[in-house]
Amino acid sequence: MAKQTRAGRRRERARNELAGKGWTVIVVGVLLLVGPRFMQGSIAGTLGPALRPAGWGALTVGVVLLGLHYLLARKAAIPDTERVAQQSPVAKVAQPTPPPSVQRREPAVASTSSEPKRPSPESAPQHEQQWSPAVLAAIEWRRFEALCEALYAQAGFTTRSQSHGADGGIDIWLHSKHSDVPRIVQCKHWQSKVVGVKEMREFFGVMASHQLKSGTYVTSSTFSADAAAFAKANGIHAQDGTALLKLIGQRTPEQQAALLAVAYEGEYWRPTCASCGTKMVERNSSKNEGSFWGCANYPKCRGRTIPKSKASATV
Repeated sequence: MAKQTRAGRRRERARNELAGKGWTVIVVGVLLLVGPRFMQGSIAGTLGPALRPAGWGALTVGVVLLGLHYLLARKAAIPDTERVAQQSPVAKVAQPTPPPSVQRREPAVASTSSEPKRPSPESAPQHEQQWSPAVLAAIEWRRFEALCEALYAQAGFTTRSQSHGADGGIDIWLHSKHSDVPRIVQCKHWQSKVVGVKEMREFFGVMASHQLKSGTYVTSSTFSADAAAFAKANGIHAQDGTALLKLIGQRTPEQQAALLAVAYEGEYWRPTCASCGTKMVERNSSKNEGSFWGCANYPKCRGRTIPKSKASATV
């Protein structure tokens, strides 16, 4: 650092000397051009023309010296750190380590590896060419809701839904031009777990809070006998996976293909975070049977995690 300071001072002195010489030469040039005018007699007439070229030459040299001084001064104005960066473009500045108080800590269920495991295209289930229970088993919960919404739209309903966040127990609102009373739909993308009477009673409470006498409950799984009986007695249209596939089979081939495209849209096998609506990532944890799905926006979003073995049965 001391060597750099001394070198900078030497350069500054050299620039000052250059500027001084430039102004000196300019003054000499002005005297050579103007001086003979103050002389009298034949001397002025003789010296004036003789000194004029030398005067203009001195002015030119002086301007060149001042211009060189200006360029050197501008170059010296660049900060030392910037010059070092320009001379060594590959140099890297060590990043300070944040204090322990601000370092991120994973929760107990989080991955033991800091890097999330991004699923490769090979991990995606194979696309089915026609509708079958395998399609419902392959897609995640958000694709299932989008499929149900598209199916009702094909039936002529105006639909309204939200991709994430608290929905108040209503996944889809249906509006028909033939009725002023809306219809609500609850979608449950479960695989082996059966929808019981508890879930049906909760949905009936949502209907009552909106003063609705009917609603639809759709699941990719099945209903228990008590749930089916409760639904029939309270104006709830219970539609399990078999009934859903039968309804899809009644659509035209073009409509069925459109619904299949909705089901397989994007990374259809990766669960969506119910809190923020982004796709989840696979993480490893010894406390969670090897791996689980977690929100990609963690820790900004602290939505619930999903064990991989139960990805379709927990949302």
